[in-house]
Amino acid sequence: MKKDKIIYWIATGILTGVMLWSALNFAFNENMKGAFAHLGLPPWFRVELTIAKLLGVMALLLPFVPPRVKEFAYFGFGITLISASVAHLSSGDSVWLEVGHLTFLASLIVSYLYYHKGLQKTGGE
Repeated sequence: MKKDKIIYWIATGILTGVMLWSALNFAFNENMKGAFAHLGLPPWFRVELTIAKLLGVMALLLPFVPPRVKEFAYFGFGITLISASVAHLSSGDSVWLEVGHLTFLASLIVSYLYYHKGLQKTGGE
């Protein structure tokens, strides 16, 4: 049980750390406006994505959030990571950039699997 919790928290820490960092980067780094334009994304999407990422991080880290809401956060982060890969590849960015996205997608998958493993042991939803 202890090993499972450690694996869960390491994977969840990586995932939420990256999502929090990117949300803050989107919000406060002026260069991100150009990055979103490079990807062909509208300016309002940067704000929407920032808010969604912050809400998702809170959903995964706060213990009182219902399991169903956590499921939506995992799903949203998965869509975000896959969409980021597609957007970067479509705009001609380096394939090596996708190594990061795949690493974070792997963290998401591990976090999700161990989240459910913990739910089964506690009799959660």
